[in-house]
Amino acid sequence: MMPHPLDRPIWHSLTGAHAPLALGYGDALRYRPEAHFFAAAPDDCRASLVALARLLPLDGTLGLVQADAIDAPPGTHIRSRVAINQMVLTALTTAGAPIAFDDLGDADAPDMLALATLTAPGPFFAETHRLGAFIGVRHHGQLIAMAGERTRPPGFTEISAVCTHPDHRGRGFARALMQIAIARILARGDAAFLHVYGHNEGAVALYEALGFRFRREMIYTILEAA
Repeated sequence: MMPHPLDRPIWHSLTGAHAPLALGYGDALRYRPEAHFFAAAPDDCRASLVALARLLPLDGTLGLVQADAIDAPPGTHIRSRVAINQMVLTALTTAGAPIAFDDLGDADAPDMLALATLTAPGPFFAETHRLGAFIGVRHHGQLIAMAGERTRPPGFTEISAVCTHPDHRGRGFARALMQIAIARILARGDAAFLHVYGHNEGAVALYEALGFRFRREMIYTILEAA
């Protein structure tokens, strides 16, 4: 049986839709540092682990998301390793009320980075917005909520960077933006997926209400130099 592309979503994204953002060798790839710190290999053999280690900056980190845990590649140390839930959606089960939103791009990048830095929805860098389509809500010119896309393995698009400014939470922006982003993904023929900590019961409940279903547990590992 062929491995499922979502078991190694970063690898299948960097060798597919996100190849222009990839750096590395045949046995391992990573995103350009400005875009993300994610890296991946096609398998967990020694040659692949050695290639991953070559991609690790001396004073930085690499993030891996895959189905199986790995041993630390030569010359590296595992800073953290946690289990996360991977959820997949093929059809929206609810439709939200229309909201006013903007498509976000290069001109919005500083505001996007500032909001992500404040709210910490996950790793976000100066050019993370280049990974896919992002949308947001502004209030008096300030970006107060956004949602976007991250990895894109064949047939799938990951929803990510869903966040709302603390002063504007509880008004349904995150849910509404997710519904719009998901509808666009489905319209182009992809299924939507995301990753969430299993203990985050509020987020899991929201995603289930939208139509996401648990697929499998994944391992999120952060590597640093030994």
